[in-house]
Amino acid sequence: MAKMSDLIEVFIKELLEDSVGDPVEIQRNELAGYFKCAPSQINYVLTTRFSMDKGYLIESQRGGGGSIKIIKLEMSEEDFLVNVLKEIGDSITKLKADQIVDLVMDRNMISEREARLIKSATADRSISAPVNIKNEIRAGILKGMLLSVSEG
Repeated sequence: MAKMSDLIEVFIKELLEDSVGDPVEIQRNELAGYFKCAPSQINYVLTTRFSMDKGYLIESQRGGGGSIKIIKLEMSEEDFLVNVLKEIGDSITKLKADQIVDLVMDRNMISEREARLIKSATADRSISAPVNIKNEIRAGILKGMLLSVSEG
């Protein structure tokens, strides 16, 4: 069963697709009512899945049920990749690495097959190293693979 956060994310992304490039304005309280969750759950989804590095701009207006405008930024593949590489940094967890791979795949920069290969290469079982440096090695592998597939 899908998590509430995933359902909210999919719903908002569908709204953005239907808006054909226009900003989407939502009422946080109405959306929370629709999903039968706390408004803080909506905030969580917005801050973790619709951030600037993921290609979104959020404008919040106080009062009136918390009106929120979501704008999908048009970013070149090159600019997007630069932001992704910054997000990876020098160390990254497996969970965060998988999220980034999914994000790159969602932008059609890599295929589903390439995503599976990258996830396999960055899995804990694929990195033969002490636990304290796995995340650093994973970051290097992820950056290298993303750069390699973006060139092709």
